[in-house]
Amino acid sequence: MDRKASASALAIHWGSAHARLFPEGQLYVDLRGGATAGTLDQATMLRRLLRQLGLADDEVPPVVEDRADLYRATVADRRLLVVLDHARSAAQIRPVLTSAPGVFTIVVARRPLSGLDAVPVPVGPLTEGDARDLLGQLTGKEAIAAAEAALPEVLTRCAGSPFALRAAAVRLMEPPRRNREPAVRDDDPVHIAAEDAYRDLPPDAARLYRLLALRPWPVLGPAVAGATAKISEPEAEALLAELAARRLLETTPDGRYRYRPSVRRHAEAAAAREDGIAGCSAAVSRGVAWSLEFAVRADRAVLPQRWHLGPLYARLEPGHPYADQSEALTALVGELGQLLEAVRAAEELGDRDSVCQLCEALWSVQLKAGRHDELLPALRAGTRAADALEADARAADGASEGALAASRTSGRTHTQLALALVEVGRYEEAESELRAAADAEQRAGHSRGRATAVESLGLQRLRQWRFHEAYDCFDTADGLLAAIPQDGEGAADVPRARALLERHRGRALRGLARWDEAEQRLRRALRFFRETAEPYNTARTLTDLAETHLDAGAPAAARPLIDEATRLLQGERATFPLIHLRALGERCQGEVG
Repeated sequence: MDRKASASALAIHWGSAHARLFPEGQLYVDLRGGATAGTLDQATMLRRLLRQLGLADDEVPPVVEDRADLYRATVADRRLLVVLDHARSAAQIRPVLTSAPGVFTIVVARRPLSGLDAVPVPVGPLTEGDARDLLGQLTGKEAIAAAEAALPEVLTRCAGSPFALRAAAVRLMEPPRRNREPAVRDDDPVHIAAEDAYRDLPPDAARLYRLLALRPWPVLGPAVAGATAKISEPEAEALLAELAARRLLETTPDGRYRYRPSVRRHAEAAAAREDGIAGCSAAVSRGVAWSLEFAVRADRAVLPQRWHLGPLYARLEPGHPYADQSEALTALVGELGQLLEAVRAAEELGDRDSVCQLCEALWSVQLKAGRHDELLPALRAGTRAADALEADARAADGASEGALAASRTSGRTHTQLALALVEVGRYEEAESELRAAADAEQRAGHSRGRATAVESLGLQRLRQWRFHEAYDCFDTADGLLAAIPQDGEGAADVPRARALLERHRGRALRGLARWDEAEQRLRRALRFFRETAEPYNTARTLTDLAETHLDAGAPAAARPLIDEATRLLQGERATFPLIHLRALGERCQGEVG
């Protein structure tokens, strides 16, 4: 039996009734859905809790362990109730468990969680009397009286499940519509309730109900629903609302929808039974295609100057629906769970091209919003797909244009994965990925991509304080760019790429305490980014200049640079680099004081 519905309601009700015991608030996280195949991962769970505690995105560390430490430090002296709903395992919630005396944590789970030091409180189904009372409250006395003859069967089928009773209440208040023969029965009252509601659906709503359940999409909106079912957005919106009215979908706080896990399993089984393998695969492919087009449009709007490999970037017509780059980034971050699920779906479908293009389209999220730990599984899938594409292309004809393009894609995906690994401190693994990237770019004869791989190796050296080696990497990368002829591939991007290398060489010189040389390099880069109207890179270069002045003992010169960079990054909604800039501001204030 699915007892989580009643247990979840009980936890929330108990918290409301005892609010006085927790004067500093109550935190709630639903662990269903999110970035990890139907369950919220640790990184996202901690991010949501820290947000509820009042921290901004730019104050949330990128690494899970650091988030857990910050969470425990933040709640250490508070009196809080924390409800973790729909937990799947002890490992999922362990980073949130704390010994703080004022924090009371309730974990709601379908079954006991092994390895968890907790007091179990079993929650059973409603009694028949309570079930009757709930039905009466939901439907009214007249509807209950009219359905008196059918009530014993309804109560038996619902088996005390609050979800099943609420779904039954909808049917009791309207004439039944039996459009399908009942499927094979089981003992789960939620499945039984879902089957009863499903049999009453009109055909178009029933089809949408089935097809959307084929993947554990974190949320469902009219756009992806329409694409999956090959219907218009207005049609999809109306059908989603009907499914929610019949309790087959739940409404999310942002006005979209999602399945209860047990209901999704019922819908998925119905799809396999009624739509067949080909129909199910086609529906998932359409969902992936929608996700890819959305991601490419938004990523292109966030970083219009960046060079691209994925063919969809060139095929889509110019333009996008966003007011500015920050709005596009917000849209991408808002759909991150959906896009990561699309990567998993594409990999399972064997659609390697879509896997690679989806990962490429996640670069602006990685660069401006961080979320590196959440992105790592998708980026690893990207390297697997790219390497397989290259192997197949080279086996067919190693000298073909297709083989060269596949090598370039491999180089790009390995570089992107490496940069995420650097951000979470996995330097050895990152270096291995960067060497793989450089080798792939060399096989492709792609100087622009090889320069990026070498530049990225230099960025890793910066993180390791190996400043001489970093400077040498940046010099090597600059030489590769300088050798690209004016009419050669990637030539249009060379001035911007060399400006970025000027910035990085300035950072390496700062690490070597060569302040004047560092400032010269950084000001050259700053001049380029101001002239080309790139707020993000202007802000990052201003940040480097400010840090150079601080290291040189001139905090007064750093303060206006920090203020300008902060304004620019806030306008871009680039939360990740603001973390470092905030720390610089505090350091500047301390040194001036």
